[in-house]
Amino acid sequence: MAAFWLMKSEPDECSIDDLARAPGQCVPWIGVRNYQARNFMRDAMRVGDGVLFYHSSCAVPGIAGLAEVASAPHADDSQFDPASPYHDAQSKPDAPRWQCVDVRLVKKTRLLPLTEMRVLPQLATMQVLQRGSRLSITPVTPAEWAAVTALLET
Repeated sequence: MAAFWLMKSEPDECSIDDLARAPGQCVPWIGVRNYQARNFMRDAMRVGDGVLFYHSSCAVPGIAGLAEVASAPHADDSQFDPASPYHDAQSKPDAPRWQCVDVRLVKKTRLLPLTEMRVLPQLATMQVLQRGSRLSITPVTPAEWAAVTALLET
């Protein structure tokens, strides 16, 4: 049974439009440097899981599209690149500290802003809506997924 996730990306780093233009409409989800978010990718995500592609740290944050997990977890190559802002000098190729998955576009949607999500009772417990929630990857319940996808159709 597929699981569901909300994955945050800053649009100037990788937007839903960037994902749509990427080869095969697929990108590696690099740069995650939080152990809990890394563990979600490494231990819990499976190919085919649903993804709410969320634009963060922008004028109007919100869900910008639907995607899916497209690969098993693998080493995030940016950790080994000294020119990358995600370089981790402590991580070694034979024992990578940071993992990622590839994410493939399912469809670009209208932007569903946080303000619209906050008024829906079905989303009251959604982690992205909780005060102080800053994690870049969070699980989404099947009920939350259904509510969000229904909202995106309106």
